[in-house]
Amino acid sequence: MICGAHFLCLEFHLLPLVCKLNVSLLPFSAQSCARSCGEKFNTCSCHATCESLKDCCADYKLFCLDIEPHSGSLLGGTDFKILNATFDVFHRFNSEILTEGYVDENGVGHCITPLLYESGWIPFEMSTDGVNYDRSGRWLSVHHSKLSPFYKIIFANATQWQYYGTPNVSGDLKMIWIPSLIKAERVNIELWGYNETGKAYSANWEAEWKYLYTVGRDVPNNGVFSFTPQIAEHLYSLWDLGSMRVSPSTKPDGARDVNALWSGAHAIAWHLEEAFRKDSAGWALEKCINWDKEEKAMPNFLTEITDCPCTLAQARADTGRFHTDYGCDIEAGSLCIYHPGAVHCVRAIQGSPEYGAGQQCCYDSTGAQVLTGDSIGGSTPDRGHDWGEPPYKKPPRVPGFSHWKYDVISFYYCCLWSDNCKYYFTHRPSSDCRTYRPPRAAAVLGDPHFITFDGVTFTFNGKGEYSLLHSSDYELSVQGRTEPMKFENGTVAMATRLSSVAMREKDSDVIEVRLRDQVDELQVLMNQQVLSFSEQKWIDLKGVFVFSPKPTDVTVMFPSGTGVEVRAGGGVMTLTILLPHDLQNHTQGLLGTMNDEPEDDFTSSNGVIIPLNSSAQDIFTYCAGWAIRNETSLFTYDSTHLLNEYYYAPKHDPSFIPNFSVTEDPEDPLLEPTLNLCAGEGASFCKYDALSMRSLEQGNATLLAYRSHTSTKKALEPVQSCGWLSPPNHGWKEGTLYLEGATVTFSCNSGYRLYGSQERTCQAGGKWSGQDTNHSNMSKETSLVKLTSLLIRQSCRQTESAAVIQTDLDVLALVNS
Repeated sequence: MICGAHFLCLEFHLLPLVCKLNVSLLPFSAQSCARSCGEKFNTCSCHATCESLKDCCADYKLFCLDIEPHSGSLLGGTDFKILNATFDVFHRFNSEILTEGYVDENGVGHCITPLLYESGWIPFEMSTDGVNYDRSGRWLSVHHSKLSPFYKIIFANATQWQYYGTPNVSGDLKMIWIPSLIKAERVNIELWGYNETGKAYSANWEAEWKYLYTVGRDVPNNGVFSFTPQIAEHLYSLWDLGSMRVSPSTKPDGARDVNALWSGAHAIAWHLEEAFRKDSAGWALEKCINWDKEEKAMPNFLTEITDCPCTLAQARADTGRFHTDYGCDIEAGSLCIYHPGAVHCVRAIQGSPEYGAGQQCCYDSTGAQVLTGDSIGGSTPDRGHDWGEPPYKKPPRVPGFSHWKYDVISFYYCCLWSDNCKYYFTHRPSSDCRTYRPPRAAAVLGDPHFITFDGVTFTFNGKGEYSLLHSSDYELSVQGRTEPMKFENGTVAMATRLSSVAMREKDSDVIEVRLRDQVDELQVLMNQQVLSFSEQKWIDLKGVFVFSPKPTDVTVMFPSGTGVEVRAGGGVMTLTILLPHDLQNHTQGLLGTMNDEPEDDFTSSNGVIIPLNSSAQDIFTYCAGWAIRNETSLFTYDSTHLLNEYYYAPKHDPSFIPNFSVTEDPEDPLLEPTLNLCAGEGASFCKYDALSMRSLEQGNATLLAYRSHTSTKKALEPVQSCGWLSPPNHGWKEGTLYLEGATVTFSCNSGYRLYGSQERTCQAGGKWSGQDTNHSNMSKETSLVKLTSLLIRQSCRQTESAAVIQTDLDVLALVNS
C-alpha cells in the first residue's frame, strides 16, 4: 500500500504495489466514491452528511477514509491506521516515497505522516497500486507545543538540557517517551537541527530540518534514554537549535517520514563547541552582537503589530484577538519561566499584515502589564509568530520553529546565557496599550433574549433561521437557528432557544456550532463535517481558528479580530460575539448596528427603523424579517428533522406564536421563589424564563448568563494609558503602572540633582502631568529647542557645580523669553 499526500507536492515516484481489497466488486453502473469524496449524486452520496441521512454510496467507507488517530505533530512520524477497510496482501518496498504505508497482521492499512512546515487540516490520498490515488482523507497537523505530552519526547530536566555547558550545569541528560507509539523493539536516538536559509523576506528564504547525527543506536524501546553529552564535531556544533527524534533502529540514519517521536525545539547547548563550555557568557555575547547586526539589517515589524490590552481582564476577555500563551498560563499555575514576575501572558492570534509577526502581552498579579522597560520578565513581540501565520511553510511563518529561530534562541544568547538583555530588548521591546481599543460585545441567551452591541435588550421567541450579524464590507456573517423548548414532560413550550450558530468570514471554512442530543454539549462542524476535539483542543482551519477546551465551550476566531463564543448550560446555548472597533458602522442583523446609537438598533433588513418602545408583537414582526434564505444559509441539514423543519419549511415559521409575556399570578407557587431568585440586573429575563418554562433552574441559568455578559462588558471597558516612563539617568523611579490615575515618582543617586518633575500622574486625556519631555510649544530656533529639551528632560545631573546650574537656568530663561 502506498500513501500519497497533498502535504508539499503531488509529484513523486513510487514502485507499484498492488493490494487486494477484501470487498466485493461493485456493479460497473453503480455510483462510486472513488475520487469523489464530498460529492452528491442522484442515487447516492459521498458527502460527509450521508451517514446521518443514510444515503451513502455503497463504497463510501472504502474511498472516503476514516483514520485513527486523526492528528499529530507537524514534525511527522505518527502511525495512523485506516478504519473500515482491510487488505489481504502485504508488501514492503524500498523506494523514494513521500510517506510510508504498510498493512499489519490483521490486514489493517497504516500510513506514516511526513515532516511538514504547516499546521491545520491536510488532505491526503492513498493508493493500493502506486498509480490510482482514488482514496482520500484528511490529517490534522498540529503545532508541536500544542501537542499532548503523551505524543512527544519529554526532557526529564529541561533546564539542564538548555543550559548544559554553562557554569555548574553538567551530568547526564535523560529523556522519556511512551514506547508503544514506536512500532519497534529497538530504536535509534537522533539529533536533528533546524535552520532558515536564504535572503530574508525573499523567494529563496527556506526552512530546513536536517539530520545531524545519532546519539544512541539500537537501544531498547523502553521509553527511557540517558547519555553524557559530548562536544559535537565542528560541522555539527554550529547548529544551536533542534529536536531529538526516536525512530526504529531498522531504519537508516536520518530516514525521513518514518514512525517516530520528536521532542520540542530546544537550544542545543549540550553539544556546542569547546569555546562555549570554556566561556559560555562570552560565546553567547558574540552571538548576541551578531544577532543585533542581523536584526538591524532586517525590516522593522514593530510598527505593524497590534498594541496590547491594558489590563489582564481585557486580555482574557478579548478572545477574538488574543489567546492564552501556554508558556505563561494563570489557569496552569503561572509557570512563567521566560517571564518572571508575570502570572499570565496572551498572544495575538493573527500575525501582522505584511511580515506575519506576533505580539505577546504579559501581566502581573495586579493585572497590570509587565514591560521590558521595567523587567526582564516583560512581554516581547516576535518576528516569527509562535503559532505560525498562514500560508505557513516558509520563513518566518513556520509554526513554532520560525519563532525559535528569530525570537527564542536569541533570547538565550542575550539574556539567559549572558547578561546582555539590552541588545534583545532594543529589538523586542514591550508594546504598551496606548492605541488599544477593546472590542464590543453582544449576546443571545436564555430562551432567547438579545443584547445588542449598543446595549438594547429584547426577547424574540420565533422559530426559524435568522441573521444575527452581517457585515457586507467585511464579508462576515453569523446566523442563528432557534427551536421550540420542551417542558420536562416532553410537551412543547411556547418559547424557543438558540440551537445552532453558523458563521463565515470571506472565503473561510464555514463553522457551525450546535447543541447535541446530550444535555449541555456542543457539536462543531466545518463545512458540514463534524470536527472532533477528542485529540486536540485548538484547530487551525482555512481563514478561521476554533478552540474547544471542553464539550460545553467553543470559541471561533476570524482574521478580522471577530470572536464568537458559544457556551452550553442549563439546557440552552449562550452566544457572545466580540467585534473590533473596525466594524463600527458596518453591522446589521438582530444584534443591531454597532455605532453607539441604540435608537437605530431595530433597523429592518430593508432599512426601516421601529422605535425601541415598540410592542412585543411589533418587535416579533421586526425580528421575523431577519429570516435568512436557503440560498444564503450556512447551516447543515443532515437529518430528516432538519430538512423538514428548516430546509423545506419557511425560514421563519409563521405558525409558531410564542407567549409574549408571562403572568405573575400571586396564587402561583413558583412566583415567590422566582422573585427571590430573580433580583438585580437580568431579573426580567430570569423571571420570564423561570415562569414560562416552569423551572427555577432555567431562570437561574439565564441569570448567570446575563451576569457573565455583564462581567465581560465590564472587563472590556476602555482604559486610558499615558505610556511608559523611563527612569532618569543616574537615578530610579517608583511605580510601573501607566494607566489613568497612576503616579510615578523619580529620584536621583547621591550627588545628582533631578531636572524635571519629581512626581507625574497619568491624566484622563492620556497625558502625564508635569513636564512633557516629548513635545515643545516654543517657537524658537531648532538648536535652542533641542537644548531646552535636553535640560528639562527627566534626568539627574551632578550638583557639584553651581555655575553649571545657573547657566542652565539662564539658558531656559532666554529660550522662554
